[in-house]
Amino acid sequence: SAGSAQSLCFYPFFPGGGSGIGRAVCQRFASEGASVVVADIDEGSASRTVAALPRGHRAQEHMAAAVDVSSRHSVDRLLTSIQHQYFQPPSLCVSAAGITQDEFLLKMDEEDFDRVIEVNLKGTFLVTQVFSRAMVSSGFPKGSIITIGSIVGKASPSPVYSRLCYQMGNIGQVNYSASKAGVVGLTRTAAKELSKFGIRCNCVLPGFIATPMTDKIPEKVLSKVLSLVPMGRIGEPAEVADVCAFLASDESRYITGVSIEVTGTKRTQNTTDTRNMQIRVLKSYITQYPFLSGETGRAGH
Repeated sequence: SAGSAQSLCFYPFFPGGGSGIGRAVCQRFASEGASVVVADIDEGSASRTVAALPRGHRAQEHMAAAVDVSSRHSVDRLLTSIQHQYFQPPSLCVSAAGITQDEFLLKMDEEDFDRVIEVNLKGTFLVTQVFSRAMVSSGFPKGSIITIGSIVGKASPSPVYSRLCYQMGNIGQVNYSASKAGVVGLTRTAAKELSKFGIRCNCVLPGFIATPMTDKIPEKVLSKVLSLVPMGRIGEPAEVADVCAFLASDESRYITGVSIEVTGTKRTQNTTDTRNMQIRVLKSYITQYPFLSGETGRAGH
């Protein structure tokens, strides 16, 4: 089961940390009996998440830690702390750290582009490299690394969301879209290189997921967005966590290098009418929910 191995959960960096997708993933693994390490750039947020995690038996010992995934020194230091606490590295790593710095391409500062790439893409690289090295050195017979991408980073047509994002990318998120497309490529390559060591690498691609960021979207705009989703609702963080639990379990033991969408969609024809709908929705979104507000955070990966 997903709880058969210790799990390392990096959850997203956003205002109100300790909630959303990352927290749901940690809760799911803890409910399966795993000892969970919750890491965040704000250790206080990590501690609050740990305090809310279930402890089903005495051997279940959770840990909160601070980490800046864009810093190799910080990631290395975290690994050392984990090994000191548990006497071995984790055999399961869910790398979900991410930020947004939204702005239109013509107005985006280079610093905002660099920061999103550093956290979302470089951070995923550092976590994957540091912890996969530890897994290999420890001689684990098997391991699992799960990365959290985004539907806006998917490189091939996506059902229904292609109408909103023209198959990939998202207006106002040139940095975020590029970083998440990179996460997909990184995960697929890591899967090919690490499979000989028994380490599986897979990526989860959430769509619109209920997080503190989506709570700020005006109701009128949200209704138009949801009209493009056949299931007619925003996803819940727990639904992303369920997919992570599957990818961490032996039930997916022959699955590696895949990207699984969690979008509530089905395949439909991408017609001129749907493209026109996309344009109308995006124009409404830009008008009513401008990226110029300076807010940063997570829209649910």
